[in-house]
Amino acid sequence: MTETIVKINGINVKKVTLNTVIIGTGAAGYNAALRLTDYGVDDVAIVTEGINMGTSRNTGSDKQTYYKMNLCADYPDSPKAMAQDLFNGKCVDGDNAYAEAALSVPCFIHLCELGVPFPVNRFGEYVGYKTDHDPRARATSVGPLTSKVMTECLEKEAKKRDIKIYDKLQAIEFIKNGEECVGVLCLNKVGRGDNERFVLFIAENTVMATGGPAGIYYDTVYPLGHSGSSGVAFEAGVLGKNLTEWQYGLASIAPRWNVSGTYMQVLPRFVSVDKDGNEYEFLNDYFDDIGTCLSKIFRKGYEWPFDCKKVLSGSSIIDLLVYRECVLKERRVYLDFRKNPYGLDELPYAKLDAEAREYLENAHACFGNPLERLQFMNMPAYDLYLNKGVDLKTEMLEIALCAQHNNGGLDVDMWWQTNIKHLFACGEVAGSHGIYRPGGSALNAGQVGSMRCAQYISAHKENPLVNDAKTDEAIQNVMFKHMNICKYIMCDHDNLAEMSDIATKKMSEVGGAIRNAELLSDAISEAKKFIADFHNRVKISSETKLWKAYRLRDALISQITYMTAMNEYVKAGGKSRGSAIYTSKNGEVAKGMEEIFRFELDDGSFDTTVLEVNYAKDCKISTREVRPLPMGGGFFENVWRDYRENKNIY
Repeated sequence: MTETIVKINGINVKKVTLNTVIIGTGAAGYNAALRLTDYGVDDVAIVTEGINMGTSRNTGSDKQTYYKMNLCADYPDSPKAMAQDLFNGKCVDGDNAYAEAALSVPCFIHLCELGVPFPVNRFGEYVGYKTDHDPRARATSVGPLTSKVMTECLEKEAKKRDIKIYDKLQAIEFIKNGEECVGVLCLNKVGRGDNERFVLFIAENTVMATGGPAGIYYDTVYPLGHSGSSGVAFEAGVLGKNLTEWQYGLASIAPRWNVSGTYMQVLPRFVSVDKDGNEYEFLNDYFDDIGTCLSKIFRKGYEWPFDCKKVLSGSSIIDLLVYRECVLKERRVYLDFRKNPYGLDELPYAKLDAEAREYLENAHACFGNPLERLQFMNMPAYDLYLNKGVDLKTEMLEIALCAQHNNGGLDVDMWWQTNIKHLFACGEVAGSHGIYRPGGSALNAGQVGSMRCAQYISAHKENPLVNDAKTDEAIQNVMFKHMNICKYIMCDHDNLAEMSDIATKKMSEVGGAIRNAELLSDAISEAKKFIADFHNRVKISSETKLWKAYRLRDALISQITYMTAMNEYVKAGGKSRGSAIYTSKNGEVAKGMEEIFRFELDDGSFDTTVLEVNYAKDCKISTREVRPLPMGGGFFENVWRDYRENKNIY
């Protein structure tokens, strides 16, 4: 690794030359760095906007799940069985699914050995439980902050190895030589003046581990400070894959946190408040009887992601009722743990459906108010909010229907390399999931994907860095472009917050859980005009806000790419599926709900179709069939012979 100061277009730029630059200090980014050094690639550095930022370190749930192959008791399991279950999520590439299954145990044990305290019984078995879309009790957890603990343990090991971390740098454009990535230009968030503004990394390989594009939504449960960098990849020509597929769910706004699991199973009161301060216990008004209402609330705990299949007769009607209060009626919605629903001192537990009643009876929790039940069943879930400055004992918790996880993302091959050579993606930024995924599988996918990147990079160290006159020309062009962006948006007034709110609120309105083709088309046109005239529309009064302006620019590019995918899906005949309703004139609508909630369920016609978007080619749409699920296995002698020759990495 070498660091020099070079003059480009008249200004000084720090230039770092190395084998591999990793963008992101979450669980996937750190693991990529550790695996590379394990495999003999020491010329590695990590770039991050902020070491303590990101989803891995700052998010969780009542009991955050990690998904891996079963390692307990007599549950029959195998890589093929787990791969099949992942593949059954629809629109999933089989080779990604198989790798995520086959490497789930090595990646899980690696985390255990680094100190992540996944629970074992007296015999040393890693016990598990069933999560959503999980037939074999593969889930495990270390509590509400599983991914945070993972990140901290991985970071500790990275520091032991003295892996170089460049902090406060924001990736703003990849440097390309033809269709190969040769590095990345970064904005120095704390640099002042032209000569401190940019840092250039020239690398044989670049690994994106920047998380999902949280910055595109206004209603989001992603942690503050995390926005993602998908727009940088899309602008470089990386294909977007399955961008229609998200998870949305009920979450608190301040702090941003999923209100899943126990938060719902203790049966809190749902309250909306209008602009005049009037309160409405709106679930009570919708449901015909108290038993149905309470049972739906309970089921919302483990059916947390909004699912269009669970609207007409399931628990996802609650998500729509919250959305209706917030968006259509412009009220604020809260969970109240201080009082029972319906103003009752004692709930009629006998009226609950059998599943909810038996669960609460087995938990010995048929007493008191929601707070008392929460503290009895899951005290850490109460303490979590208390430690974040919210005492559920004395105040209500504001919630909304929020974007929580992107199942789509950047298109990657079986080694997590994008269609741009030498540019890899792992973690949530990579689109290895489909329509449905088992809870916690994203944490496993991040560890497996980063390991696969490292394996491929280490096996191809002989590839020379393409650093010639074309590279120099590309660097100069990119520098000229961003010098001009900075020049034009800095002035004596500031509208950045206003412009950001306009863009993100529009995305939540038309591209969230409720989608309408006509509104999508209009929003795409407006976003394209916005990005084309970005340097005139967006103004900042200080260079200290440059990084926020670049966040908005990245979000706009991502919004255009994502909304294009959603719109094209509808135009091709796609209907409601997963965590999204596409408004239709036909189909069904839940009783008493507005026409905006009328929809037709997907009939499975697109279950094996991957929709891809190329932003760099005017959002060109293409489709392909999913890569099939491999057979796996193999005759030992043949596998061994190939392994001795090339480690089976090709």
